[in-house]
Amino acid sequence: MTNKTENRNMGSWINLLSLSIPVKALFTGYILAVGIGLMMAGAQVMLTHGISIDDIVYSYYGNRSGSKLEAKLNGSMKDKATAEENLKIIKWIANGSDEHTWTKTISPIVEAKCSTCHANIATLPNITQYEVIKELTEIDMGINVTSLTRISHIHIFGIAFIFFFVGFIFSFAIGFSHWLKALLIFTPFAFLLIDVSAWWLTRLDPAFAWMVIIGGFGYSLASTIMLSTSLYQMWIMPWRGKSSNVNAWFD
Repeated sequence: MTNKTENRNMGSWINLLSLSIPVKALFTGYILAVGIGLMMAGAQVMLTHGISIDDIVYSYYGNRSGSKLEAKLNGSMKDKATAEENLKIIKWIANGSDEHTWTKTISPIVEAKCSTCHANIATLPNITQYEVIKELTEIDMGINVTSLTRISHIHIFGIAFIFFFVGFIFSFAIGFSHWLKALLIFTPFAFLLIDVSAWWLTRLDPAFAWMVIIGGFGYSLASTIMLSTSLYQMWIMPWRGKSSNVNAWFD
């Protein structure tokens, strides 16, 4: 019977338990980095959309009953000015947000109550400028097609590369049937496409907002299973005295 060293040299088997320490270090570093990245992505989603379907609808479908500016004045920015000042701005929006009224009545309010942040923080729109605030008075149709196309292709290309290497590492795992392993490897890609498709569908109909949550949850769960299994088989199982001569790619 050939021993483990001879089998390795012959290339007759390979699995996560039997990888060399340098390769395990490489895979582990990648897994930890990706794991932290996925957690940060989840935190970003929570900060952007929370767990509310309404927030997802607002991002992709918009609030088509009014403008972004009006929604802010009735929401998170409501306490930044007096009720009377907010009412003046809302009436100005309803009347067509003309430049003459802006210069005479609205601009002084914005300068006094909004310019401290909006004229000095780069990530906020500079609503002290008429051209900028005018855009915010239009009906909120959600994310535009150009922006959605850009983030869709970036998201698909970037995340697909991550899932490829996650699946590649997990393909060396043992203890799974071929079909179950194949299903787990394919699942994140499927839910990624569901996730991105849901953005476009939600832009057309808010009823599809649930698919955004389903897509994100699906690929996160499948990735977590593969990443945790890979770490367990590389380090915990050998530490507990387990070994295997299974070729995970062929047996």
